[in-house]
Amino acid sequence: MQTYISILRGINVGGQRKILMADIKALYESLGLADVITYIQSGNVVFATDIPASNTDLARTLEQAIAKQYLFDVPVIVRSSAEIRHILEANPFVRREGISSEKLHVTFLAEAPPVKELEKVRALNYSPDEFVISGTEVFLYCPGGYGETKLSNKFFESKLKVSATTRNWNTVNKLVELATTP
Repeated sequence: MQTYISILRGINVGGQRKILMADIKALYESLGLADVITYIQSGNVVFATDIPASNTDLARTLEQAIAKQYLFDVPVIVRSSAEIRHILEANPFVRREGISSEKLHVTFLAEAPPVKELEKVRALNYSPDEFVISGTEVFLYCPGGYGETKLSNKFFESKLKVSATTRNWNTVNKLVELATTP
C-alpha cells in the first residue's frame, strides 16, 4: 500500500464549510482508503491505498465524494509520502541561518503552473517576504508572519492560474511524521 497526504482547502475557517475530521475519516474509509489519520481541523488527512491512481485522480475522487456528502466544493491536493518527505529536504530556507521555522510555510499547488505565469511571478519582489517556486510547491519565508504577507493562497492562485493551499512548516513536518510512522 502507498501512503498519501491529502490537503483540503478552505474548510473550518471562520465557521464556514464545516466538516468534522471524524466525518472526513469515515468518508475516506467508505471509499476503501486505509489507515486514515486526520491532523488538526484544517483538513489534513493521511491515508493508504493500493488503488493505482495519480495524485490528481485521487484528489478528484476525494473532491467528488466530499461534494456529494456536503453539497459544497472543497479543493483537494494530494501528495505521496515520498513527495512530502522530499518537500522537507527541498525547502531552501531551512538551511539559512537565522530563519525561524515559525515563519516558514509551503503553498501546495494542484498542478505545475504554466511557464508564462511562472516567469511573471518569479520576477516579483515582496521583500522582506520571500518565496521559491519548485515544481508544485511554493516555499515561503514570511518574517512578519503569514497573516501579514501578500503571498497568500489567493495571490498564488490568481498569478499562477492554479488551485493552491498553504500549510505552516510545523504542520508539514507533522504530516511527514504521520505518513512515515508504521
